[in-house]
Amino acid sequence: MAPRKIIIDTDPGQDDAVAILLALASPEEIEVLGVTAVAGNVPLSLTQKNARIVCELAGKPDTKVFAGCDAPIARKLVTAEHVHGKTGLDGPQMADPTMPLQEQHAVDFIIETLRAEPAGTVTLCPLGPLTNIAVAFERAPDIVEKVQEIVLMGGAYFEVGNITPAAEFNIYVDPEAAKIVFGSGVPIVVMPLDVTHKALTTRDRVDAFRDMGSDVGTMVAAWTDFFERFDKEKYGSEGAPLHDPCVIAYLIKPELFSGRHINVEIETQSELTLGMTVADWWRVTDRSANALFMGDMDAAGFFELLADRLARL
Repeated sequence: MAPRKIIIDTDPGQDDAVAILLALASPEEIEVLGVTAVAGNVPLSLTQKNARIVCELAGKPDTKVFAGCDAPIARKLVTAEHVHGKTGLDGPQMADPTMPLQEQHAVDFIIETLRAEPAGTVTLCPLGPLTNIAVAFERAPDIVEKVQEIVLMGGAYFEVGNITPAAEFNIYVDPEAAKIVFGSGVPIVVMPLDVTHKALTTRDRVDAFRDMGSDVGTMVAAWTDFFERFDKEKYGSEGAPLHDPCVIAYLIKPELFSGRHINVEIETQSELTLGMTVADWWRVTDRSANALFMGDMDAAGFFELLADRLARL
């Protein structure tokens, strides 16, 4: 079977970086048409730089990286340096990338690509705020029906919020964008905190990366060592969740995940619950299902896949 064509939309972030590495290490299943950067974990000037750093680390400097929106549709940017550090990839010292940033705006690249490729052959993989995707949909409504699927990391139901009591970070940063995307009619698969919080790094799992003896393995272990300190303190957990690689793992081995096809609405009005993903998990409303909302995962299988693929780089 031909590899699945994807666009990774991202705001790296250590866990975003691991997701990009996983995709670039899996050419049999995944063809990365491009990586589009958005403001989120850190400002756009850093997310586009970090995306290029990761592509070079993977030995894939020919990957096309585009800079997109530098602020949410209707709000001031909220960032997450408190988790990811000042650069977004804090931990080990990283050299500046030498590969070029594409001149084209990320939104224009998304529109142009979806118009050029056959309908139903491109999957969008947002790992950060949904600004770039929503702006593309608003600017070029004709592309919406051409998207094969959107597989995204964002939201929560049972785990509620990680940036406010009610909201997950990616959705909270640009709830208006999320509302556009979830209302678009495109098939959506959601990797919420309910799943990603089960993808916990443990000492053995991090050691498996470090023991690869490669630049990629060493770097992934070092990134994990840095950002897991925050989650260990916050949740009292053994390690930190690798949120974003769940998106790419689903494309490679969907059987690792299970969920329900339900209705998900985005709260954009309430100060108290702004950015909440109101997931009708128990199907208590008559609202039409618009997303496959994941609820569980095989964490051991996920980390086996991750270690196997990263060892290839």
